[in-house]
Amino acid sequence: MKTIQFVESTLRDGHQSLWATRMRTAHMLPVAPLLDRAGFRAIELMGTVHFDACLRYLREDPWERIRLLNEATPVTPLRALIRSRSLTSFNIVPDAVIELWIQRCAANGIEQLMIFDALHDWNNLATSVAVAKKAGIKVMVPLVYSLSPVHTDGFYRQKTADMISLLDPDIVMIKDSIGLLTPERIQTLVPTIKQQIGGRSLEMHSHCTTGLAPLCCLDSVKLGVDTIYTCASPLANGPSHPSTENMIMNLNRLGYRTEIDLEAVKAVSDHFRYVAGRENQPLGVPAEYDAFQYVHQVPGGMISNLSFMLSQRKMAHRLEEVLDEISIIREEWGYPVMITPFSQIVGTQAVLNVLTGERYKTTTEEGARYVLGHYGQTPAPVDENVLDRITRTPEGRKFLNWVQPQPSITELRKEIGRPGISDDELLLRILFPEEHIEATLAAGPIPVSYPRGDKPVMALIQELTARHDFSLVSVQKKGFSLTIRK
Repeated sequence: MKTIQFVESTLRDGHQSLWATRMRTAHMLPVAPLLDRAGFRAIELMGTVHFDACLRYLREDPWERIRLLNEATPVTPLRALIRSRSLTSFNIVPDAVIELWIQRCAANGIEQLMIFDALHDWNNLATSVAVAKKAGIKVMVPLVYSLSPVHTDGFYRQKTADMISLLDPDIVMIKDSIGLLTPERIQTLVPTIKQQIGGRSLEMHSHCTTGLAPLCCLDSVKLGVDTIYTCASPLANGPSHPSTENMIMNLNRLGYRTEIDLEAVKAVSDHFRYVAGRENQPLGVPAEYDAFQYVHQVPGGMISNLSFMLSQRKMAHRLEEVLDEISIIREEWGYPVMITPFSQIVGTQAVLNVLTGERYKTTTEEGARYVLGHYGQTPAPVDENVLDRITRTPEGRKFLNWVQPQPSITELRKEIGRPGISDDELLLRILFPEEHIEATLAAGPIPVSYPRGDKPVMALIQELTARHDFSLVSVQKKGFSLTIRK
């Protein structure tokens, strides 16, 4: 009987998908020991977008978050992900910054890194993978799933073989960030990839955007996948991952071992259900099937951003027109996978095309750099007419012969002009707006106290004793009485 392993993604992808990346460190810490003893292969904690959210919205030092969670989970490895050459934004950053970023991940407690390139241009990852391995980090490289005339089983077969040859990752993943996989495609895709990876572990990461991810995960296990990504049930489903509880139940019924402490998982779910209610955050619910998802391939969170952008211009009624335009641009641009940063770059261009009434009348710097190949080799050639139109824009002319500057860390440190700051702070100042750094530093250490939602009586007592408008708390139930005087 085969044992199937789990990567726990509530602290990373769950709240990124459902809570706009607004989970605070204090929400995580009370149940970190439960996650640590539950038997997960890894706890996925950070993507580069979480660094931005920590600074911009939560005023938390993201490096401190990693250190706190690392201390709270001494047994289970913490996992993070980084995006190719763009790292934290849509801009391409110098190699020295990426190298230092990986080194600081290792120093702060990250033991595993998912390093991905949505174009599957493995040359973009060669340095990152080498630096991570030298730092003692276990590396997993994903094959990002997409639908197009280019993204065939043959495409993934060749990309897998090339990845193994050039990068030699420890683990290979299928990353279905948009939730496009179907049980039928699983039957051919998983064996195709499995044949190329030798004895390496194969992981399945699929979102429930179309409601098919739980079934796809189960079918992939039957075909040789060793590990699946799940979230605690309050932050599962919708645009998030399948729930851990549901996958354990179904895998056990199919005859697989899971070796996950289900009671610990249920306690974690109780806690986050409590957090959701206390913080007015939504709970994940199964998504209805939407065939249009397979046409525009836009992630669920980005659709809400597009709708908001159009609403500000009193054009919310044109959302479907923008989504149709996205599918056209994607074909013209050589079928980029619709995940960050390319989903945003394509989506912005679609909005510009629709709102100006003239396709490619204007573009963005990121759009120009994409079609000119600065992000890497596109899956298929960019349409020549589109390339010509974009290169005639100011942005296109600016980047026509652009070469990525490669300053050293020493040079960047001089440019920042703050002698004596740590490497961690230096990286934040290089990559994020100064006002967010200053506000975060002014906020002081991350608050760590928060009630345990899986222990409602203790949570109630904590909530009551934190108030200052009374002097006595009394809790009574059959056979139990507690009085606290303040």
